[in-house]
Amino acid sequence: MEITYASPSNSDFADGSSMPTTTRPVRIIPLQHPNTTSSNASTPPWRAALSRWKSKVLSMTWIEWLELFLPCFRWIRTYKWREYLQVDLMAGITVGVMLVPQAMSYAKLAGLAPIYGLYSGFVPLFVYAIFGSSRQLAVGPVALVSLLVSNVLSGIVDSTDELYTELAILLALMVGIMECILGLLRLGWIIRFISHSVISGFTTASAIVIALSQAKYFLGYDVERSSKILPLIESIIAGADGFSWPPFVMGSIILAILLTMKHLGKTRKYLRFLRAAGPLTAVLSGTIFVKIFNPSSISLVGDIPQGLPAFSIPKAFGYATSLIPTALLITGVAILESVGIAKALAAKNGYELDANQELFGLGVANIFGSFFSAYPTTGSFSRSAVNHESGAKTGLSGIVMGFIMGCALLFMTTLFESIPQCALAAIVISAVIGLVDYDEAIFLWRVDKKDFLLWTITATTTLFFGIEIGVLVGVGVSLAFVIYESANPHIAVLGRLPGTTVYRNTQQYPESYTYNGIVIVRIDAPIYFANISYIKDRLREYEVEVDKSTSRGPEVERIYFVILEMAPVTYIDSSGVQALKELHQEYKLRDIQIAISNLNQETLMTLSRSGVVELIGKEWYFVRVHDAVQVCLQHVQSLKVTPNMVDPSTEERQSSFQRFLRQRAEVSLLSELESGNQTPLVTEESDPQLEPLLSRKSS
Repeated sequence: MEITYASPSNSDFADGSSMPTTTRPVRIIPLQHPNTTSSNASTPPWRAALSRWKSKVLSMTWIEWLELFLPCFRWIRTYKWREYLQVDLMAGITVGVMLVPQAMSYAKLAGLAPIYGLYSGFVPLFVYAIFGSSRQLAVGPVALVSLLVSNVLSGIVDSTDELYTELAILLALMVGIMECILGLLRLGWIIRFISHSVISGFTTASAIVIALSQAKYFLGYDVERSSKILPLIESIIAGADGFSWPPFVMGSIILAILLTMKHLGKTRKYLRFLRAAGPLTAVLSGTIFVKIFNPSSISLVGDIPQGLPAFSIPKAFGYATSLIPTALLITGVAILESVGIAKALAAKNGYELDANQELFGLGVANIFGSFFSAYPTTGSFSRSAVNHESGAKTGLSGIVMGFIMGCALLFMTTLFESIPQCALAAIVISAVIGLVDYDEAIFLWRVDKKDFLLWTITATTTLFFGIEIGVLVGVGVSLAFVIYESANPHIAVLGRLPGTTVYRNTQQYPESYTYNGIVIVRIDAPIYFANISYIKDRLREYEVEVDKSTSRGPEVERIYFVILEMAPVTYIDSSGVQALKELHQEYKLRDIQIAISNLNQETLMTLSRSGVVELIGKEWYFVRVHDAVQVCLQHVQSLKVTPNMVDPSTEERQSSFQRFLRQRAEVSLLSELESGNQTPLVTEESDPQLEPLLSRKSS
């Protein structure tokens, strides 16, 4: 489409004193409007998605089907025995030795007998190695899930009751079913609505509560079981008369040893084995001390049944309804904790990981684990990190961990009877200290005060009102922030960068300039019912509040054109369509024309089907902002009162050859600018009239 309009020659266009005498063709790229009656436009999105899914299924080979249902086949098929076997064995043994004392510690935290921690670290490991897609994730009991189990079950029944154990096993089955459902329906994306600030604040507060709940093994007297910090502190203070020195001294020494070994293992590569050996060292040192001195004031683990867990169906289904909220919460923690670290480890080791497949693998591991007396399990941060640092390449390391746990159940349970309770408590405390993420709080304070506020709210509510309330408040505030940002999107007034055909935010680029009578607005969000009112209000403001100090072009008193740059608008709903119609009618009454540039296909189809394209006019839809500006500026020029003609004597004083050279240079530079092939620099010596649609600012 060719449009011819007047171009400035040797006159000062800014003051409007003269009318350009030469014309030049301006190439406007036409926007291709869709045919709404075509078959592609009438095809429902769900049918197109179903067609793509069907073609994908039909194209899958038997190997791809096998890898889909048994992800372990992916690494078995390409296993390099000489390179991988030794490192997988060493990593499995290292983490397995670390898991045995940790499993017993976390079981005590959950209010269960230590043997159920060992059971939870046995069958789920083998099942996850088959159905899980991560090759470095170490599955088993973890501190946070153990605290959640203790928190909900202690409110239903006493931990000494047999029903307590049955409910913990039933909880594993429910968590597994929920994880499988989410994985099969590919709903893992739901957890994306929980921000990292909420997760960090929640884990920090939970770590403090976990550490305080283990204080009773250090102090030598019972402390109230609670997920709130105030009852814990009150109980610790109230029972101070029963304080005992021996467990406190032993627990403190073991904790100091654990923290020292962990620090050395993290900071010195040649000593990284100390990080994994810490829990075993704590257990051995405590057991040896008890065997030698037999202190009566230090409580021991006691009898642990020998042998592998027997198959049994979970019981107490009558309590399933009351366990649903906790099962959902544990499932959410599994997604956040396991899938997050699994993705990070997959990226470090150069393979892809499907979050939904990972969720399904964790679910199957929990379901099978519940049939063998396991309580809910998930991926562990600390053990997965050690597994990765030890060089694990495939899921074989997880199978080795399972064998280590099986050997412990078959041959070493009699040795575990003399383990001091304070040693297990020290293992738990040393593990959760790393979850106190104060560095994240400092970082958020420096970077984003809003995220710091979210972190503070989540941590505070979790500490003082409990884990469930803390999570609900954190998620609620996080969603409120999302809704607020969505309902109040960023909208920018665009100006032209000197010497280019590029238009950018005038606040970000102060050197950019606008044109009199024209406002260019970019909407940086989808347009839908929640934000359309805000967008309309901002457009009205921009129509009135115009910064004329940076404007160029014909001197006019008001706005005649509003150009909407809609490249960031990925979607528009019926409310947005209706608002555009209303906006067009309002502008029409005030003699203002809307122009729209750079629509994507989906948005253009919506506007076309709703009749907005015909209502505004096809000629007011453009590929580029620059195209819209040129057409609008031509109309603004035509609205200007016809200026005086150029003095013919001035024109005669210029030779024909000079006029020819000047016009040729002007047309050449304009075409290069508009095609985007050149971005000339603008200097004080350059003639601003050589820039298309530019005029010298009056001083």
